[in-house]
Amino acid sequence: MLLDEISALTNMGSLISAKKEIVAPYDLEVSDTAAADYCALGLSNGVFNAALAEFNPDYATVSRVSVINGMGVTLGDSIIGITALHAIKANFSQISFTIYRPKHTPAYVKQLYEIAAPQLGEIVDLPVRLAPPEEGELRIDIGNHLFWPKFTRMPMIDFFIDALGVKPESIPAELKRNHWLEDLCLPAPQATSGDYVLLCPTASTPVRSIPASQHARLAEALWQRFRLPVAGFGAIDHARYIDLTSRSPGTADFIAWIRGARYLFTPDTAALHIAAGFDIPTTAFFTTISPDLRVRDYPFCHSVRLPLPQLEGIQASNQAGDIRMIERAYRGIATPSFFSETT
Repeated sequence: MLLDEISALTNMGSLISAKKEIVAPYDLEVSDTAAADYCALGLSNGVFNAALAEFNPDYATVSRVSVINGMGVTLGDSIIGITALHAIKANFSQISFTIYRPKHTPAYVKQLYEIAAPQLGEIVDLPVRLAPPEEGELRIDIGNHLFWPKFTRMPMIDFFIDALGVKPESIPAELKRNHWLEDLCLPAPQATSGDYVLLCPTASTPVRSIPASQHARLAEALWQRFRLPVAGFGAIDHARYIDLTSRSPGTADFIAWIRGARYLFTPDTAALHIAAGFDIPTTAFFTTISPDLRVRDYPFCHSVRLPLPQLEGIQASNQAGDIRMIERAYRGIATPSFFSETT
């Protein structure tokens, strides 16, 4: 059945075109392609989709897992989605993955998959022709996961594990901490003069970021606490602050800078997921979502939930009123509460 444009873009899974190609709804949205003449991929051609029907594959009999339209187009979601794949591979080393990705994914997210590919298998851009499944192949669609009801209710790592047909409680917590990042081939960052702490105040949307008016004050608080240079990615007017933007041309560099930090202070979930992979002590701030949905398994992360019930569940916002509320919330937190006991 053909979907209308809204249904196509919000479909709980990938799409199939009139040419019998598998298509990512995201690619249609960002390329301004008319979302017409598309059907839901659904459960056809041996494809599993946990949003449509529960499944429990026998991974011991599988040699190749084709992950269709996984694991999102943001850096944070992708890190956690790849962690879920590694959790499966930890028990079934014979598996190789082919991950079919939206073609128009931002370049910095594509770079993550490029450096992760040697550990996993093959990365292929959509669209691809729908063909019969091969022997030993398991096909799983995780397309458009933002529209799956479980995505807003489960810890993200449990969501992705569940979407792969595995009971999340069967995976030990240590396999949910992104430690696969330790095995990446990363560049050596252009050195600072010794140790540093990281201040990463900007998230993917202003409603989850630290307002610019607070950046210099927080840089000063970090300097007073650690007596180490404060580094980050963007301009902050503080004598002890180092802007690493010019020294971080790609995602591998971004990861490497976090790996080398003594401590991370951030509301950015991508940064804190990376820090968790290297056991970097972190203080993470949350404005619109419960910390347990993102950092439950991270023993070195101290989470701070700002008292902003009005913003609960908001995915994105740059409204002036919302930013003023967030600014007041940061001003109201005493400086000592910023730092966890692990620092």
